[in-house]
Amino acid sequence: MTQEKFGEKDFQTIIGNLLRYGVWTSLSVAFIGGIVYLLHHGNELEDYSVFKENDRNIFEVITAVYQGVIQGRGESIIFLGIVLLFLTPVFRVLLSLFSFFLEKDYLYVVITTIVIGIIVLSISFGFSH
Repeated sequence: MTQEKFGEKDFQTIIGNLLRYGVWTSLSVAFIGGIVYLLHHGNELEDYSVFKENDRNIFEVITAVYQGVIQGRGESIIFLGIVLLFLTPVFRVLLSLFSFFLEKDYLYVVITTIVIGIIVLSISFGFSH
């Protein structure tokens, strides 16, 4: 019995499944959040004539979403679905970094690390004013 090396094809399968299941999971969570929201607020009219800017930082937003999901608030569940949708390709980049590291492809390790740094910086500065 020969032991096969965990190869690039295996990582491609894992990455494909991550993307597929990540999208389906995030869509399911957002859909459930939409149903919950409509059950509680379906008859209300929303006023979109005034834009309300959010001045909270990323940690306050994450805390508010977490608490809202625990309380079963539909809008927080929808937002969690959106966050999961956003995180799906981020996890793909992290998995690619791990794959490149195992393959000892250090040029792509550096490039992928730069991409992760850009993502972290854009998230950090995107939520603070």
